[in-house]
Order: sequence, then structure tokens, then C-alpha cells
Amino acid sequence: MILIKLGGSIITNKEKPLSARRKTIDNLSKSLKKIDEPVIIVHGGGSYGHYWSVKYDMHTKERKYDLRGVAIVKNSMIELNKIILDSFLKNRLNPYCLPPTDFMSGNKPIAKKVKEIQKIAKSGLIPVTFGDALWYGQNKTFILSGDKIMTHLAKILKPRLCLFALNEDGLYSDLKSKKLIYELKGEKPSISKNKMDVTGGMTRKVDEATKIAKMGMNVFFVNGNKPERIVKAIKNKKYEGTLFRGKRNV
Repeated sequence: MILIKLGGSIITNKEKPLSARRKTIDNLSKSLKKIDEPVIIVHGGGSYGHYWSVKYDMHTKERKYDLRGVAIVKNSMIELNKIILDSFLKNRLNPYCLPPTDFMSGNKPIAKKVKEIQKIAKSGLIPVTFGDALWYGQNKTFILSGDKIMTHLAKILKPRLCLFALNEDGLYSDLKSKKLIYELKGEKPSISKNKMDVTGGMTRKVDEATKIAKMGMNVFFVNGNKPERIVKAIKNKKYEGTLFRGKRNV
């Protein structure tokens, strides 16, 4: 089973609020058809959820945020999710919409519900979930990032491979020359944060990828603008991207 995160910077234009990159989403959908094993998809918020999160000053910490903001963030994520589901259907995939409230209780995953996602994926449907604004309790809410969902699902489901589709080739040791880091074995590079991204941008992805790798699973960062690289990584062909090698071979 493969766990794939479609980053918000790939599926939306983060420089323009509420703008989906529909052609890129379609290209990703076409590539997924080439994968012949169960797949679970997680997607980010990009210029939809993140845009409103910034506007209403909402974060991953559980607090009493503006209820209007909570409602608008959730609505925008449903809108983006629908665009992705429509693309999958158009390209003859069988997506199964799975809001995070279906398997989360507060900020904790419900193991029994998460294991059900695996059964859905093995049936031939493609579970599609996403980062969202969630109810925590005691009139508190929080932003659950798609990156965090990847870790929750990986810990319980132990997929063969986790993959993050980014708007870059991977991680760079030098931003000016864009010298790619091909493999990481526990070391953690320093990453600067994107002010727009309340869920931590690349820093969050590196943190979660490192956690997953420490659980023994390989994690790839690849360029989602070149979806053939996703297929190559999954099929164990020569890849271009950054590999977080799991401590145990899984």
C-alpha cells in the first residue's frame, strides 16, 4: 500500500487565493492510474484552507478561534477536495471522499477507523482525505495539517512507501544552485518557514517525514509537477527526489 500527500503548492497556486491548478491535478490523476497497488491520498489546503487560516489567524494549536473562520476554512477545503475528486472521476479513478472527522477524535486518530481506510483502499477505491479545521472539544478547534495526517496514517497502517509530492524536486543542500539532497539517514536539514503557511511549510514536511522514517518506512519527496517521478519512485525505478530512508527496511 502506498500513502501519497499532494502538497498544497502543487494542487493550488499559493500566490493567488482560491486558485486550483487544475491541469496539474489532472496530470497527477492520470499518473495514479499507472499504480497497480492500493493507494491512499492526502492533500493539503494551499491557497484554499491556508489562505483563510492566515486571514483568521488559525493554527495547529487547540484554541478558541473565530467560529466564522472555522466554518470558512472547512468550506474551502470541501471546495478544493471536490475539484480533486472530479478530476479523479474524469480520469476513470474511483475516489472515496474521507474527511478527517471520519477517523479523528479531537487531535487523536481512531485506530479502528484508520484500519478501515486500508480495507477501502484494498477494495479498489481510492480514499482521499485532507488537512482541515477540526473540533477539539471545550469550544476549541485546531488546524490538522495534511502532513500530520500522513504520520497518523503511516503509524497505524505501515504502508510500503510514503510519498510527498512537492512544488520542488526535493530538498536542496544549497538553494542558489538547487543542489539536490538525494538521501537522508536521520540527519535533519535546516529549513526556512514560509510566512503564508500556518502549518509550517517545508519544515512541517521534513519533521513528519523524519518521524515516519524513524518508524521504519521509506519516505520520498518528489516534484509533483513531474508526476512520472511519482510512478518511478513507487515502482522502484531510478528516481529523482529526496529519500528519507527508513531505519528498518519495510
